[in-house]
Amino acid sequence: MTAAPRAAARGTRIRHQASFEARTLLRNGEQLLVAVILPAIALVVLLLSGVPDLGSRRIDVIVPGVLALAVVSTAFTGQAISTAFDRRGGVLRLLGTTPLGREGLLGGKVLAVGLVLALHLIALGVLGLALGWRPAVSGVLPGALTVILGAACFVSLALVVAGRMRAEAVLAVANLLWVLFLGLGLLLPTSLLPGALASVARVVPSGALGEAMRAAWAQGSWPMTNWLVLLAWTVVGALVATRTFRWSD
Repeated sequence: MTAAPRAAARGTRIRHQASFEARTLLRNGEQLLVAVILPAIALVVLLLSGVPDLGSRRIDVIVPGVLALAVVSTAFTGQAISTAFDRRGGVLRLLGTTPLGREGLLGGKVLAVGLVLALHLIALGVLGLALGWRPAVSGVLPGALTVILGAACFVSLALVVAGRMRAEAVLAVANLLWVLFLGLGLLLPTSLLPGALASVARVVPSGALGEAMRAAWAQGSWPMTNWLVLLAWTVVGALVATRTFRWSD
């Protein structure tokens, strides 16, 4: 009598799922457009336009904002949309009943986001260096920590958005929020915004991420206050997602 095949080890299952998720994201043309092409266009346009005034080394201010935009595009917009459509198609519900399990599925998504995000950031960073960006060497570690915190924050918010609404609504809301985040301190410094709006931008996740990236990569500083804001939003997002996320429509 043939013995039933045993499921692979938990870590192996998660790695295989992460590989599948990463390949899916990389083949997604819309994801490539939002996460790489649009940020690259924004970088070139802002560099050539000279508006707004960002000082003599404007590229050192622009590139961190572009990298922050890529984080949001990959960790929030892409994940919210893909998760919502997977939920509508029953993919999440079916995978949740396999040996992979719900925790393994989420673990695979997190690893996939990290891998794809790293590739996107490398591509944009190389473009920035080719155009004259000179990041602060002392900002490498705080910059990397900012990327990790920012990705965790926006993935948790993506699950909040994707966990309740219909997929078509998520598509609209995720893209609308991407535009709002863009103007709330993500791409350019919050100091360029009007007084009250600047104060709001500093305590929303987009402003906190943008300011932290600029502080780390342009100044080499450790943006503790911005990290606390990102951490607070991560905790809130995770708690809300845990209570409200539905694995099927």
